[in-house]
Amino acid sequence: MRMEPGQAMPLGATLDQEGCNFALFSEHGTAVELFLYDPSGERELARHWLAERTGDVWHGYLPGVEAGLCYGYRVHGPYEPEAGHRFNHHKLLLDPYARQLRGTYRHHASCYGYDSDSEDKDLSFDRRDNADCVPKAVVTADSTDVHGIDHPRTSWASTVIYEAHVRGFSRLNEALPQPLRGTFAGLAESVDYFKSLGISAVELMPVQGFINEPFLTKKGLSNYWGYSTLAFFAPHRSYMNSADIMEFRRMVDKFHDAGIEVILDVVYNHTCEVDELGPTLSFRGIDNASYYQLQIDEPRYYVNHSGCGNSLNIQHPHVLQMVMDSLRYWAGTMGVDGFRFDLASSLGRGSEGFDPHSTFFQAIAQDPLLSRLKMIAEPWDLGPHGYQLGHYPQPWSEWNDRYRDSVRRFWHGEGGEMPELAKRLHGSSDIYEAGHRRPHSSINFVTSHDGFTLHDLVSYDHKHNQANGEDNRDGHHHNLSANHGVEGDTNDEKVNCLRRRQQRNFLATLMMSQGVPMLLAGDERGHSQGGNNNAYCQDNEITWLDWNLDQHQQKQLAFTQRLLRIRRSIPLLLADRYRHGPGELAADENITWVNANGEHMQDHHWHQQDAGLLGYLLTQTHQTKRQWLVILNAEEKARAFRLPTSPSGCWWVLADTEKDSGESISESHDSATVIELTAKSVRIFSSQPEHTDTEVQ
Repeated sequence: MRMEPGQAMPLGATLDQEGCNFALFSEHGTAVELFLYDPSGERELARHWLAERTGDVWHGYLPGVEAGLCYGYRVHGPYEPEAGHRFNHHKLLLDPYARQLRGTYRHHASCYGYDSDSEDKDLSFDRRDNADCVPKAVVTADSTDVHGIDHPRTSWASTVIYEAHVRGFSRLNEALPQPLRGTFAGLAESVDYFKSLGISAVELMPVQGFINEPFLTKKGLSNYWGYSTLAFFAPHRSYMNSADIMEFRRMVDKFHDAGIEVILDVVYNHTCEVDELGPTLSFRGIDNASYYQLQIDEPRYYVNHSGCGNSLNIQHPHVLQMVMDSLRYWAGTMGVDGFRFDLASSLGRGSEGFDPHSTFFQAIAQDPLLSRLKMIAEPWDLGPHGYQLGHYPQPWSEWNDRYRDSVRRFWHGEGGEMPELAKRLHGSSDIYEAGHRRPHSSINFVTSHDGFTLHDLVSYDHKHNQANGEDNRDGHHHNLSANHGVEGDTNDEKVNCLRRRQQRNFLATLMMSQGVPMLLAGDERGHSQGGNNNAYCQDNEITWLDWNLDQHQQKQLAFTQRLLRIRRSIPLLLADRYRHGPGELAADENITWVNANGEHMQDHHWHQQDAGLLGYLLTQTHQTKRQWLVILNAEEKARAFRLPTSPSGCWWVLADTEKDSGESISESHDSATVIELTAKSVRIFSSQPEHTDTEVQ
């Protein structure tokens, strides 16, 4: 095969009927070698120089190349760490645009650009070849067996998100064939479960190719969560049941057929190459000074807004292009419906810090494909002024940790929380409305992958992360959790009964709040991680969902399904703008807050420090007047509550967390009746009988 000039665009390996074009960006490199391997990735076949350079893109075209061939690059240039350059042509490098990987990363000293045994550490230079220890890129052809993308296009107002891990969700599901468990195909076979649950979108934890950190490998652990990306275009190899990367697309199509959207958790703030003492696998060896943010005064060291050792230099045009190309690939080819950006504040940083009008946000906004998708920010990073909740541009949504903390404090029994809680139940209008944003700007959650599960939130006072091998030092220390009398598992049925009710209280609060609810996988059935609140390295039964449910777990699942049906039946919870009190923005739909006497809350009611009883009325008068009433009692004792006047003269109970069933409740009360609310419970009422609402049925 004789190398021809080829084209500078597109980047990556692009097949046509005659061969393959290879294009690689390297601004500071002086020469680029292309190494070809057989389809196994083990036997070297040929070496070619990419002699053509257009701008900062090196390129060449090889006739006769077919899909399945493996390849990698060696990039020549200065090894001057103190100047920010770490080129080492002894290291085989992965193409940043690789769409499929062959082989796995094997931790070895040869994977470092420096001699790890040298006293000079990263200032030294290592001449060992690493080709046997790193994955190779695979030349892929465009698939011919997929068709147009049929996005469900669920409105933000109707969205309910379910955060799940590809492997952990189905790894123990014995109803699936063994090879499918823990894979994209296994997730696709579970679509009926998601549909029956009533969620509208699945948010998958990272699925882009990632590796295990050496310090975890030494302890016999692995990177389970996947926030250590190596390949931004390639599906993670161990999540595939086959060698066909379109397995991911077929999974997405199956979700779409069921009307469910797929959102990806993506990590563009840093890479797996970590700090100056990390391995040289791709970006560092291709062009360290372009791909990463380096400290201005000491470019040997990295800016570290991620807390993981490095920060991608997204202000660089070619790095921004890579991120945008990656997003377009997952959206345009793989069909996903949106993205959740890990540590998103780092992506919006400019020379003066976080900027909601940064180049990254503008690039998303003007893109004809991406601008129509759901964009969710984790609105913080670890750099200066990184906490930016409420400061993202329209139409972005944000993980709202203030919602999480307020709801936890309320049900934890902390006094003086009602004013803050009301704001969170109201879609955090105090955070978003002044910026002309909508209730869906707030992604409401009580739990997520990072922290306790819902079961553990009500079962442990303290984290128990000993299995992580860090002497329980890792993970959050302030969890606003409670064990309700016993730390961890117990046979005390009184304690267990309260714990199950508290889980239902959290679920009911979440589903009866304005904003977009996010449910952590397993919380709908009481999944426990044994008190581990940082299970990022636990690829085992600690994190995998157990599909053998006992009667209490089955009831919690049914109760969650019922709550989601109730939510869909209440228009005010699905509103695309904020609703306020009577006579304000929307006279036909409004929210009012009521006290234990069934009267509107006055200022002095809000400031009763020991109060833990709150009711709120949702009123719709668009055609015929209808109301819903939600009463929260976080106090340690039962409380009397006078029901307000109902338009029909009667209140029908839709749900009661004192009861552990997802069945309909044949219970009603006349207006102005005084009822008794069990300690630590939630009750939901409607002014019309349940049979008039087909959604609840």
